[in-house]
Amino acid sequence: MHTVALVLSDSRFPGGGHVHSGGLEEAAARGLVSDIRSLGLFLAGRLRTAGELAAIFAAASVKCHEWSTLDEELDARTPSPAQREASRAQGRATVRAGRRAWPSPVLDSLVQATPRPHHAIVLGALTGIAGGSSADAALTAAYLSVSGPASAAIRLLGLDPFAVNAQVTRLGEAIQAVADRAVSVAGLPPADLPGPGAPGLDLLAEAHVRHHKEEVRLFAS
Repeated sequence: MHTVALVLSDSRFPGGGHVHSGGLEEAAARGLVSDIRSLGLFLAGRLRTAGELAAIFAAASVKCHEWSTLDEELDARTPSPAQREASRAQGRATVRAGRRAWPSPVLDSLVQATPRPHHAIVLGALTGIAGGSSADAALTAAYLSVSGPASAAIRLLGLDPFAVNAQVTRLGEAIQAVADRAVSVAGLPPADLPGPGAPGLDLLAEAHVRHHKEEVRLFAS
C-alpha cells in the first residue's frame, strides 16, 4: 500500500469528511440504526453500493484523466441530488487539502474541467499524482465509505467506540474484495464502468436534506 492511501484515509486529513455521515444520521433518526448489530448491517450495505461505486471511479481516475466524462458518468450513476451535492462538497474540500499536499498541474486540469469534482474522482487523481496505484485509490474509497459513517455513529448514538471499530475491522475482507473488483474494471471506458446503486441510501439522503432545512442536524449529509 502506498503512503498516499494512508494519508487520504486518515480521519485527520482535512478533506471535509467529518461533516458527512453517509446517510447514517437519517437512518439513526428513523430508528433504522440503533445499536451495534444494525450499524454493522448498515455499513455492509453501504460498502457494497455507494462504497463500491466510489471505489470504481477512484480506481479509474488514477490513470484516466477524461475528467469531464468521468464526472458526468458518476453523476449519471448517482440519482440522488443530495448524494451528488455531498460528493461534490467533499470533493471540493479534498481538492483544497490536496493542493497543499500534492500540488500538480494534473489537479489544476481536473478543477479546470469540473470546478466541483466528485470526491471519488479527486481521490483517484490525488492517488495518481502522489505515485499510488488504482488499487490504492480503490481501497481508500472503499474504506472511507464505512469509516465515516462508523465515526458518525459514535457521535450520534453514543455507541462504544471499541465495538464500532470492531464492526469496521470485520468488514476487512469485504473492503478488499470491493477494491479488487474496482481495479478489475478500472481500465474500461468511463461509459462502461459499473454503477452499483442503493435506492435506500438515495431516499435517506433526500429525506435528510428536507429535515436539515426544518431542524438543526449534526451532519450535512
